Amino acid sequence: MTDHTTRSKPLVLDVDGTFLRTDLLLENFWLALGRRPVACLLAVGRNLNDRAALKHALAGLARPRAELLPVNERVAALARRSRKRGRKVVLASGSDRSLVEAVAREHGFTGPVLASDGRTNLTGTRKARALVDAFGARGFDYAGDSPVDLPVWEQAENAILVGHLPQIARRLARRGVNVEEYHEAWNLRDLLRALRPHQWVKNVLLFLPLIAAHRVDLPGLMIVFFAALAFSLAASSIYVVNDLLDLEADRQHPTKRNRPFATGAVPIKVGMVTAAGLGLYSLLLAFIISPAMLGVVALYMVLSLAYSLRFKRLRWIDIATLAGLYTLRVLAGAVAAQVPASGFLVAFIFPVFLTLACVKRLTELALASGEAPLPGRGYARRDRGDLLNVAILGMLGALMVFFLYSLSDAAMRLYPTRWHLWLAMIPLGGWLVRMVVMGWKGKQDYDPIVFAMRDKYGLALIALTLTFMFTAAIPA
Repeated sequence: MTDHTTRSKPLVLDVDGTFLRTDLLLENFWLALGRRPVACLLAVGRNLNDRAALKHALAGLARPRAELLPVNERVAALARRSRKRGRKVVLASGSDRSLVEAVAREHGFTGPVLASDGRTNLTGTRKARALVDAFGARGFDYAGDSPVDLPVWEQAENAILVGHLPQIARRLARRGVNVEEYHEAWNLRDLLRALRPHQWVKNVLLFLPLIAAHRVDLPGLMIVFFAALAFSLAASSIYVVNDLLDLEADRQHPTKRNRPFATGAVPIKVGMVTAAGLGLYSLLLAFIISPAMLGVVALYMVLSLAYSLRFKRLRWIDIATLAGLYTLRVLAGAVAAQVPASGFLVAFIFPVFLTLACVKRLTELALASGEAPLPGRGYARRDRGDLLNVAILGMLGALMVFFLYSLSDAAMRLYPTRWHLWLAMIPLGGWLVRMVVMGWKGKQDYDPIVFAMRDKYGLALIALTLTFMFTAAIPA
């Protein structure tokens, strides 16, 4: 607040979107959904028309850790300056009292807390009335971020508007309220970063059935392209949901703490709308391709949600689910192009991605700072040996399936020069060994697929593998 403000009048801060760069109700909802999904959904269903009761019920299921919540540093600096000058600083929020009091304790606010109490939803006119009763009309300064705060600003001596609210600023100025604006806004670049478009490269797996069948006609490639696009939109939708479920875990992670929703750079509400929109578009596109494709994309989204809500916290089930999701992409390519999915192809792909799922966890554990379990995961450093063993078994299993395929009649029809297939196993095995070793040493980033797309030595091994397979397809 500006220096002309008198010391006698308290500075009242809204919490959601003002002092904090997040919304406590939505934080609470996603935390409860991740920990107790059934109870959370029942609480929402029972109290949908009673916001105060809903906030109180969710707070009873799970409480966000106040020390991890992102703070608006500009508003926090205002609060520090005000307290240094002897002013009382008060938090007034529509969020549940237990959550607001936790924020107040964490940040050293010793004044009274005004908040919803399970019966009264302290927003809008109710908040304005409570503040006038406590401090009198024009007896306080108020910082908020939403049009719903207009009745409060109208009763304040000085109004701090956090965000872009030009119409409200002009209206308050006409009423004689001193207005100060803190321009805060999220940007599209941060939202796009949350969608993780670099992960879409994984959907090249949908083209494998076409390539394995030696069918590269334009109609087939186009239909698989649109199937890959549907999978990309569905994946981005799930990435957003996963980030919202993992807010607390991400804030304790050395790199994930910089994700847009974890830092508050993009509002949770924007993420929810984006996830819903992308999910609907992906299902619509899949339905246009074929009803069968709709079923595959829907299965992928359901399995991904199950992974986000529960499976990723279960040892071994999580890596099996990750491998299953990758394998499902291959099946989706076969469904889209209407080519048969070879049993050998599926049997080869699953252990490869089981290995890479283990590599993902090995990397996380290698980069972990202590012996405690990974936040939101079921693994600790003591599990590295077991993960390495499973990774090696997956690698050997994939190579064995590849060798057995080379002996099959189907392989003889497509690859007349069989011994070139055997040569292809050498760089393929070298690539798998490299991925495991790099994961064990913690020399990857946290996603092995993204690492593989950037690793020039690994790409050279893959290129050599494909070269041998191409020459194997040429009749001797």
